[in-house]
Amino acid sequence: MDIQLGDISHIIQLSIAPVFLLTGVGTKLAVLTNRLARIIDRSRVLEERLHAGGNVPQEEARAELETLYRRNYLINRAITLSTSCGLLVCVVIAALFIGDALQLGLAKFIALLFVLAMFSLIGSFVYLLREIFVATGSISMQRLLMEKQKR
Repeated sequence: MDIQLGDISHIIQLSIAPVFLLTGVGTKLAVLTNRLARIIDRSRVLEERLHAGGNVPQEEARAELETLYRRNYLINRAITLSTSCGLLVCVVIAALFIGDALQLGLAKFIALLFVLAMFSLIGSFVYLLREIFVATGSISMQRLLMEKQKR
């Protein structure tokens, strides 16, 4: 089986579109891991304050920790699904290249992988949106508690 230079350039052209998707998924993973890092940092601060005692309102700190644990769970799900999407896109790229180079009939397999990648990406966005709702909801609750304490 002899592959010509023109064939290779055609195969690479086929693989370019999923590579752009992969770039977007990588950027999204960076955003998700940054959010996770902030959640972890805040959790550590609260846990240290709780263990040290002092004048930390125990009930409020525990409530905030519960919210942070819930956010952590949601972000971890989003990261898992985004990573799965990235892996599936990589397999799509490899299958496109191999299938075209070796003239294999992988169209249905590639389509299935792409659909699975899109479902993973959709799921990741859903979990990210849920985490944002939890985060903004907790800010509203904290504001209400602060206003209540001022009275």
